Amino acid sequence: MAEDAGAADLISGGRLQLGISRGSPEQVIDGWRHFGFSPAEGESDADMGRRHTERLLEVLTGEGFAQPNPRPMFPNPPGLLRVEPHSEGLRERIWWGSGSNATAAWAARLGMNLQSSTLKDDESGKPFHVQQAEQIELYRQAWKEAGHEREPRVSVSRSIFALTEERDWKYFGRDRFSSDQVGHIDERTRAVFGRSYAGAPDELVAKLAGDEAIAAADTLLLTVPNQLGVEYNAHVIDSILKHVAPQLGWR
Repeated sequence: MAEDAGAADLISGGRLQLGISRGSPEQVIDGWRHFGFSPAEGESDADMGRRHTERLLEVLTGEGFAQPNPRPMFPNPPGLLRVEPHSEGLRERIWWGSGSNATAAWAARLGMNLQSSTLKDDESGKPFHVQQAEQIELYRQAWKEAGHEREPRVSVSRSIFALTEERDWKYFGRDRFSSDQVGHIDERTRAVFGRSYAGAPDELVAKLAGDEAIAAADTLLLTVPNQLGVEYNAHVIDSILKHVAPQLGWR
């Protein structure tokens, strides 16, 4: 993974923004076992995922760690070897997809940017956007305490639909009355799922202006209904850029 990420970053001229997470637990039972992974004794699958992430971050620094073969096919440089290809600066463009306050603080301590999606652990019973804003505040505080020199980046995800033509109303008109949902993503975790935003542009602007997490983040990711095709999704994004973003000062 480190090799592929380094290659992609070099090919793209240092533009790779790599988001990683331990994954969603609901699709299969212990899916990681199918790929030869097992938690260590006393370790959960979440612990294992974070351990693997810490190892990835270590090798992305570019420090040598592996003993070179004394009889290689091609000459090695002196000293310990690093993962190749190495892309300088990629380590600072790793984002962690966090579903809880604790993992947000963990990501901050390790110097990863924060991705907070449309769901998180329900840790207080407050509205989703309020809990997410609190998660961002905890992340930034942990970042500050860790003493990192650069400014972190924080993104939140939203489903937003500006109803500007008949097919928008057909697909998403009922989402005008959407609200947060609460459910269990496994036997241990109660999660809160953020609402979708849908409405006429002026109506959307009023709703989105009250979203505390959007205000706290520096980046907004739009989730789009990929099953409706590229042309319609381009229309969805274009409608937000033309009719909503300017009124909210997004750029």
